[in-house]
Amino acid sequence: MSDSPVALVTGAARGIGAAIAEQLAHIGLDVAVFDVIDGTSTVKTVEAAGRRGLAIVGDVTSAADRASALARMEQAFGRLDVLVNNAGVAPKIRADILEATEESYDRVMTINLKGPYFLTQAVANWMVRQRKVRGDGWMCVVNISSMSAYAASVSRGEYCLSKAGVSMATKLWAARLAEFGIGVYEIRPGIIATDMTCAVKDRYDKLISEGLTPIRRWGQPGDIAAAVASAVRGDMKFSTGQVIDVDGGYHLRIL
Repeated sequence: MSDSPVALVTGAARGIGAAIAEQLAHIGLDVAVFDVIDGTSTVKTVEAAGRRGLAIVGDVTSAADRASALARMEQAFGRLDVLVNNAGVAPKIRADILEATEESYDRVMTINLKGPYFLTQAVANWMVRQRKVRGDGWMCVVNISSMSAYAASVSRGEYCLSKAGVSMATKLWAARLAEFGIGVYEIRPGIIATDMTCAVKDRYDKLISEGLTPIRRWGQPGDIAAAVASAVRGDMKFSTGQVIDVDGGYHLRIL
């Protein structure tokens, strides 16, 4: 068994997930990267920080892939202390909700909500079993949602619904796992510079410069990673189910 805490980060081959994996390595965790694409490059950054890494190619929507990922982690590390549900997608085509398709709805909801929900179920049961063996040690689940959990965007309704679901899932798991000393948190990103937002860069450049966010800059993957690290370190052990907005102040209602 690993002597260090171990994290599983989904969607960590690039972007926000890769930044989270690297940050967790810097604060002392071994990290498994679970993604539909090869996460070897992220594992190299984990190893460069002096920690052990494991790249697992798999689909969070597949029950078999989820089970295989956890089996590989148990074999490699013998433990799991942190789950970061980061994997997610936007609709392939932004479509008005009067015209959006069931195919797009099913794809986005399955990847963004159903897959992480049942991965959390499997991980939570493993964490509970571990708790019976080793009573101490911090464990937590961190869900990466979006400001779209509450900000209506009628050209991508399925995405908004999926992230609102992630927000409620955070509350559900926080309520269920509190008795076992397992914290559950929701990190709610705003406008972050990633592959997902590159197509709307010009639009958001203008909106940010005009004051859409009180902090007038794009968010970076490192901003999200820093918030995740705070939860993983156990800085908020007397809090659970909390929403942490990392959005440049977008959530403020300002007159």
